[in-house]
Amino acid sequence: MAAASSSDSDSGRAESSEANSKWLDAHYDPVANIHTFSACLVLADLHGDGEHKLVVGDLGPGGQQPRLKVLKGPAVLTESPLPALPAAAATFLMEHHEPQAPALALASGPCVYVYKNLRPYFKFSLPQLPPNPLEQDLWHQAKEDRIDPLTLKEMLESIREKAEVPLSVQSLRFLQLELSEMEAFVNQHKSKSIKRQTVITTMTTLKKNLADEDAVSCLVLGSENKELLVLDPEAFTILAKMSLPSIPVFLEASGQFDVEFRLAAACRNGNIYILRRDSKHPKYCIELSAQPVGLVRVHKVLVVGSTEDSLHGFTHKGKKLWTVHMPAAILTMNLLEQRSRGLQAVMAGLANGEVRIYRDKALLNVIRAPDAVTSLCFGRYGREENTLIMTTRGGGLIIKILKRTAVFVEGGGEMGPPPAQATKLNVPRKTRLYVDQTLREREAGTAMHRAFQTDLYLLRLRTARAYVQALESSLSPMSMTAREPLKLHAVVQGLGPTFKLTLHLQNPSTARPALGLLICFLYNEALYALPRAFFKVPLLVPGLNYPLETFVESLSNKGISDIIKVLVLREGQSAPLLSAHINMPVSEGLAAA
Repeated sequence: MAAASSSDSDSGRAESSEANSKWLDAHYDPVANIHTFSACLVLADLHGDGEHKLVVGDLGPGGQQPRLKVLKGPAVLTESPLPALPAAAATFLMEHHEPQAPALALASGPCVYVYKNLRPYFKFSLPQLPPNPLEQDLWHQAKEDRIDPLTLKEMLESIREKAEVPLSVQSLRFLQLELSEMEAFVNQHKSKSIKRQTVITTMTTLKKNLADEDAVSCLVLGSENKELLVLDPEAFTILAKMSLPSIPVFLEASGQFDVEFRLAAACRNGNIYILRRDSKHPKYCIELSAQPVGLVRVHKVLVVGSTEDSLHGFTHKGKKLWTVHMPAAILTMNLLEQRSRGLQAVMAGLANGEVRIYRDKALLNVIRAPDAVTSLCFGRYGREENTLIMTTRGGGLIIKILKRTAVFVEGGGEMGPPPAQATKLNVPRKTRLYVDQTLREREAGTAMHRAFQTDLYLLRLRTARAYVQALESSLSPMSMTAREPLKLHAVVQGLGPTFKLTLHLQNPSTARPALGLLICFLYNEALYALPRAFFKVPLLVPGLNYPLETFVESLSNKGISDIIKVLVLREGQSAPLLSAHINMPVSEGLAAA
């Protein structure tokens, strides 16, 4: 009976949590075999029939056998192999002709493959880069059999370490071979010309001349050779080329190419660069304290996820607006745009299986997935307007639909500000003394400010005098002269009447040793006795700590103590380089009879 009641309560709790959720579970396939990331997920009406489909640039298990998959509902509609791993996917309108069916662009290796109606339409290849002349000359010598494969390998390795122009793919493959395979590789490739080709790292779209949703768009490509290219949507020629200090990995575009636009590129050096229409080089730079893992533009705010498990909000001029810390590492990010309510928010998939939705730094919703989510996409899928597509680390596919009655409210997630923050404080009533003091400050405000300024100036003057006196008498524990940089501190050990006094002397200079130094002790001879009150210091090597030990014997049995002065001198100079005053403790031991 008790077991039945507990199962009833569990089922009731599950039903209530599902009723309170803003999402409907449409589909979950843990073995869908989809391995991708957010940049390779696109929802688009590819045939112009109002039926939106899911385009996936699939990396394949273990990065093997990359494929282009198109899903309709939970099933795979078409599937075709790709020559290289996909870097990004995007849909864009090439022309205004009816019916308006967007084209699909898939960046893979050095090429962008353009599809119309899911059929190959155009292939754009990045322009080749000039090869290294030394590398070209070596392969020319190998073609004429003037050098053997082993010599070729040694010279190519030296070029790879020193040259600014990187080696071609042909040479890099040759350097990975074993000795037995080199000769066959050279005979096969020595007659081919050296080609150096870069690859695409990221891609996005930019409106051409109108801001409408169905306006013609350009493709913006980021390449491995630190460049951004803007392509014409019809002729696929390069309209603009911009250079970056590092390799771009995430791109965000806003505006129109013919009017005014901004490009935000997150790069591998941990910086985000902002480029504008008239600039060939970055106009602003945002320096991050960690590597970026995602970049999303929400209205006019750039939201960046970093490897420090946090989200940061920046303006387009690089000013930081806010920071939100996550409970786990961020794996992926994307934009959630609910057009019917005018909502734009950022989705972040975490390593603990959560998907968190934020508007600015306010948490709107938390979704818990059965596995860590590696890619996210939100938009129209099929006939449903607000659909969330998620793929997991194990290759699973999750489809959720936002309820039509769902409204995102700040603080709707489980995490947020504590309820005590909204509790009003019990502020005490104003007393008569407070009112009298306020009136006094109003009436004598000028005089009080003058008195405060006078005391402040006196404090600064006394501080400056004490500092000058310390410099003149060398009372500082560190020498202030550039030629003799020294550091001194003392340690007294023991209960008495015999104390062990250890002086730690250090030469903090970078390359210059200290020579000819002396140490002198000044003390009351009626109270203390030292075996050596004056001795030479050995050579001080820069950066090392030298402990100099001596013993101090207390001669008084009356329980009194005094100061022992330590002076660091240079031979031939009367003024000390450094000095320290040691407050000796009271002797607690008894001298032996």
